[in-house]
Amino acid sequence: MAKEQLQVLNALDVAKTQWYHFTAIVIAGMGFFTDAYDLFCISLVTKLLGRIYYHHEGAGKPGTLPPNVSAAVNGVAFCGTLAGQLFFGWLGDKLGRKKVYGMTLMLMVIASVASGLSFGDRPKAVMATLCFFRFWLGFGIGGDYPLSATIMSEYANKKTRGAFIAAVFAMQGFGILAGGMVAIIVSASFKAAYPAPTYQENALASTVPAADYVWRLILMFGALPAALTYYWRMKMPETARYTALVAKNAKQAASDMSKVLQVEIEAEQEKVEKFAQEKGNDFGLFSKEFLRRHGLHLLGTTSTWFLLDIAFYSQNLFQKDIFSAIGWIPPAKTMNALEEVYRISRAQTLIALCSTVPGYWFTVFFIDRIGRFAIQLMGFFFMTVFMFALAIPYTHWTHKDNRIGFVIMYSLTFFFANFGPNATTFVVPAEIFPARLRSTCHGISAASGKAGAIVGAFGFLYAAQSKDPSKRDAGYPAGIGVKNSLIVLGCVNALGMLFTFLVPESKGKSLEEMSKEGEDESGSVETRQPGVNDIRTVPV
Repeated sequence: MAKEQLQVLNALDVAKTQWYHFTAIVIAGMGFFTDAYDLFCISLVTKLLGRIYYHHEGAGKPGTLPPNVSAAVNGVAFCGTLAGQLFFGWLGDKLGRKKVYGMTLMLMVIASVASGLSFGDRPKAVMATLCFFRFWLGFGIGGDYPLSATIMSEYANKKTRGAFIAAVFAMQGFGILAGGMVAIIVSASFKAAYPAPTYQENALASTVPAADYVWRLILMFGALPAALTYYWRMKMPETARYTALVAKNAKQAASDMSKVLQVEIEAEQEKVEKFAQEKGNDFGLFSKEFLRRHGLHLLGTTSTWFLLDIAFYSQNLFQKDIFSAIGWIPPAKTMNALEEVYRISRAQTLIALCSTVPGYWFTVFFIDRIGRFAIQLMGFFFMTVFMFALAIPYTHWTHKDNRIGFVIMYSLTFFFANFGPNATTFVVPAEIFPARLRSTCHGISAASGKAGAIVGAFGFLYAAQSKDPSKRDAGYPAGIGVKNSLIVLGCVNALGMLFTFLVPESKGKSLEEMSKEGEDESGSVETRQPGVNDIRTVPV
């Protein structure tokens, strides 16, 4: 631990759980609720977009988005998110967490509304508008990752910090759930108001003109929760760790935290200045010193998040195809357009309710009891086991009698993703890097995850296609099929287990202890062990 811990940081570390912790969770968490809603609601309406804009007269099956359009619509928000994570992560360390926090939220509100509007009504114009605004929506969402995690970690106390950061991330589960529920309500309302025949009865009449409003309303709803939290975000004070350790303003940090914690805190400007002058507290991201202290940690956080998101996002995106393959959703031609949206939303909401949401909250409950490392390793292990258990006897699972078993196994992979690496990869990068690089390093780790999501979203859209042309989506080349795709994902999860060994355990330690801020050059407080991965405090 730092030789002379600042009083204001110590006060935060030992503070009892208070009301401000919960308000911070809600304010930061609502951003994540919106992120998940916006990222995942697109998969609920892609089939509808295909029916409305790519209907071919006389075709045996309803219209579907051409492969390049589908990949763009699904993947463009991820590209924006990746760029936003890097840019706003860096900006959060340069300008401060709070200043940048409002920008990301406004961007999300504007882009959410705009993505439901379009220039013209021709397929090209609609898809181009949708992709353009979803990129900027993703850019705003990207900023939320490093900022929410960093703000929560810097506000929290030592004892329950993991649970607080995980609780912010767990709001993602409610966002996915809300996406499904909004889609169910909107599609059911329109279905009741505009009855229509199935596609095989009357292809043209099966998609009513009013269906065009359905996808727009579902996408635009994402602006509401973000807009509601803007005022509260602007009222939050800057974190004391940024103000004291990065902006070097001890007086402001003490004043802000005195109000928040409702205790008297002394401003220790001399300590802050002394800390700033100490060697070893000024290295940059691209320095040998950073590489020596945190190089392996950054490799660990980026690689595990990358591998996790390949599995996590490809699962989410071909979820609707899996439901069709096992017969949970009837063949598209036996439904009208609104019925299809309703069925897809209902299936996705059920999976979210039974496995996604509980998984997140298991992490919140156990993370400060059993630690980040154990949860991440366990999560990757069980994801590997269940992926192979689904993949190897895949034909067995497609038989009608075994479908419920398949859905249970599939749900369990989601459960252990969320009670596992999906939550811990978000928590750990916010705890183990120095304050002046914390937001940047979290942004790099998160961007690495989104690169994995892009591989999952684009790669597996093609990979999951059947070798049998009659079972393939229109316009797609032959893939390796769902079975082989699941085997590849199982191997990806196994790799994630290996890379977890590079990530240190941060349970119960202060942020300064983890990042070695304030370690003096002689090593009189922390002896420097050879090897970057060793950061344990040793008595002298």
